[in-house]
Amino acid sequence: MSSAQAKSDHSQFFWRKLHSISGIVPVGAYLADHLWSNSYALVSSSFYDRQSQDLQTVPWRLALEIAIIWVPLAYHAIYGIYIWIKGQNNVSEYPWVGNWMYTVQRYTGLIAFAFIGFHVYSERLLTHGKSTFAQVQGALSDPWILTFYLVGVLAVSIHLGSGIWNFLCKWGFTATERSQRAAGYLGVVVAVVFSFASVAIVLGIRYDWHPFSFYIAK
Repeated sequence: MSSAQAKSDHSQFFWRKLHSISGIVPVGAYLADHLWSNSYALVSSSFYDRQSQDLQTVPWRLALEIAIIWVPLAYHAIYGIYIWIKGQNNVSEYPWVGNWMYTVQRYTGLIAFAFIGFHVYSERLLTHGKSTFAQVQGALSDPWILTFYLVGVLAVSIHLGSGIWNFLCKWGFTATERSQRAAGYLGVVVAVVFSFASVAIVLGIRYDWHPFSFYIAK
């Protein structure tokens, strides 16, 4: 192997490692935080609006969003598409449902990318980050947008779950078939939990459904 080839392989190894971990931290961590914040919609519309207002008044919000959300997310999405186009698939070394997990991760990633782009445009740019429960509910009254949101949040959740499996394998935490299987189960659990919570939030906003309204002091 030539020195140029070795240097190229080392560079790709670094960028792929960075791509893998960026999907967990900070992107995955932000997704969990975003899901937690939006869960206030299941308590009441006023709680949701209050939480949204609190987030919009965080000092240095724009700088923080760019540094720890948008730049890592853009890198993760763009490099992920590059990997797919180049066909750089190394799942053959992961015999347990490796190809299935790889395929799911790629397609859900594309759907998630489209959904996140639409979500940011409609709920962040058009409203200057000041969308309310009523505005989101109005948007979700369109059956096409509601369907897109449901498909989108499911894609994001499943992508995160499969990404956890991929991260654990790539970073050497799963050296045996048994550990890879355990990582797969962990990914499935994360995907199911996030999917359930995300769909509940979307439907809760659409139908003004607040199953945790009993949290409000009487």
